[in-house]
Amino acid sequence: MIHGHGGNVYEVAGRLNCRPSDILDMSSNINPLGPPPGLIEYLKANMDAITRLPEVDAEFTIKRFADFIGLESDRLLAGNGTTQFIYTIPRVLRPANVLIVGPTYSDYGDACRLQGISHGFLMADESGDFHPAIERIEQALQTVDTIFICNPNNPTGALIPAHALRDLCRSYSKKQFIIDESYLDFVPNGESETMVNSGLENVIVLLSISKIFKIPGLRTGFIAACSATIEKFRPHLLPWSINSLAQLAIEYIAGNQVRIQAFINETRNYISTQRRQFYHAVAKGGHFRVFKGRAPFVLLKLPRELAAADVWQRLAAKKILVRRCNNFQGLSDRFIRISLKMPHDNRLLAAALLGIRRASQESNGDLTKIRVA
Repeated sequence: MIHGHGGNVYEVAGRLNCRPSDILDMSSNINPLGPPPGLIEYLKANMDAITRLPEVDAEFTIKRFADFIGLESDRLLAGNGTTQFIYTIPRVLRPANVLIVGPTYSDYGDACRLQGISHGFLMADESGDFHPAIERIEQALQTVDTIFICNPNNPTGALIPAHALRDLCRSYSKKQFIIDESYLDFVPNGESETMVNSGLENVIVLLSISKIFKIPGLRTGFIAACSATIEKFRPHLLPWSINSLAQLAIEYIAGNQVRIQAFINETRNYISTQRRQFYHAVAKGGHFRVFKGRAPFVLLKLPRELAAADVWQRLAAKKILVRRCNNFQGLSDRFIRISLKMPHDNRLLAAALLGIRRASQESNGDLTKIRVA
């Protein structure tokens, strides 16, 4: 398991001797508008469900969510977050050689490493805003049998259009493609970009409800694939992988499709607006590079004289938590990832970053000379 996931507010709160709720957590990629209206009230009203065992195989939950996304239920499995499936995939498929398109989420590599699976990275170029080039992926595919693609990618936000992905997967039908769509719900018209309904037998899609619905503590995710592939995974799932409250949450989401779709559309518009405003607020400083992505977070490269470790410390002292990116393969301690929150929060962080930049200039780049306000 990697150390340095976003959302480590408990450790920071302990250091600062404050409550976790006192910290502005802009490191964890969850929907600032969530949870959806009515969901928390529904869970509270059905809290007695925790006194009973949940459905052992979550079959009803799977059927409800399959209907919600327009998929046959025999092509879907539910698990304890997409993380469960990321770590299960190498164990079930036993690939000979894996390609990971990066820079990206570290758990793909960690999952391969845990099973002793040979894996390598194809890094997108910073000069191209870290957008993967299909031609380079095709070249790299020649020597591997399985490929992980996060789409839109974490932490860069880069999105490979579905039509390009479908053509790629069709052209290399003997290769296994793992497409992680955990952040696709944040993309305007994301339904047209999903690979869930591609009908391709060499495609596995990871789906998350934690991020878009702001319920990461319920640990619920799905894997979608052809029925034959799903049957390979079924024996590897532990009984009661989906707890009672998680099953209730999916029941509510699937049973309120109009309300939920309106919530998703509102989120998409909101994130697009906040991303644009944050970009302009930080870019006016002239020394931060903000990469244009399609996710609810932004990847930011610091000026040459600033290091992410120091910036992280300065922001944490102000009870603002961001994500250092040095443990993303292909990035360095010059990068931080920022999860967009409410407008005031986004403006507060932009001002804090510009303030750190100005103080660094005044102290000739020596952050140890900067007084924390």
